Amino acid sequence: MSSSPQAPQVAEKASVFAEFRDFLLRGNVVDLAVAVVIGAASAAVVRSLVSDLLLPLLAALIGTSDFSRLSFRLGGSVFHYGRFIDAVVSFFLIAAAIFFFVIKPTEKLSRFAREQDPPQPSEAELLVEIRDLLKRQQA
Repeated sequence: MSSSPQAPQVAEKASVFAEFRDFLLRGNVVDLAVAVVIGAASAAVVRSLVSDLLLPLLAALIGTSDFSRLSFRLGGSVFHYGRFIDAVVSFFLIAAAIFFFVIKPTEKLSRFAREQDPPQPSEAELLVEIRDLLKRQQA
């Protein structure tokens, strides 16, 4: 039997591809990929909620229509501090929207699902039950 020098390389490549396939098909990687896609899809919705509804509402309450136009000059430089305020307000409004429209409902759903499932016995309880069954069989 003669083995070619290519045989170990082919087997090694097959092994690497098998490991890569196993890595990709692990539950965590697939869940992460789904989360990224859903996050990207919902980003436009959250961004629209903040920029088209919440920021104009906040601007109406404060009395200015656009924070990004606020600025001051110092020497020859222009400081657009309004853009910073706009970004900070957007960040907090996006965080609030995610918290109230995603995190809280998800927590409520998971709590509801946990209440529906009967509690599972602990290992200690199972072992005690097995011990008691064995004692009854021996008696």
